[in-house]
Amino acid sequence: MTMANTSPVYARIDSSLKDNAETILARLGITPTCAIQMLYSQIVLHNGIPFDVRIPSRKPVAVGALSRAELDAELMKGVESLKAGKGYSADEVDAMLQKEFGI
Repeated sequence: MTMANTSPVYARIDSSLKDNAETILARLGITPTCAIQMLYSQIVLHNGIPFDVRIPSRKPVAVGALSRAELDAELMKGVESLKAGKGYSADEVDAMLQKEFGI
């Protein structure tokens, strides 16, 4: 039986990040080597990074973190939008959230 032609990959990463990632990989039953192999395979298949690499423009507003005045102000934005004839279907809202926040 012949051994596959392999090459080592060396990377220095934050110890905490490494430990956290390897804990998750272990729970999934995946070795770090397998995870790196999977990432490289996806890079080849996608001819680039297989996920968005970007800085999010902003985070969605967490309603529970708003004060009463802030919540009222956000709700008034919606009321004014409706008064101006700018309404959106649930599908349109879902598409906007996916595009802007990836959710």
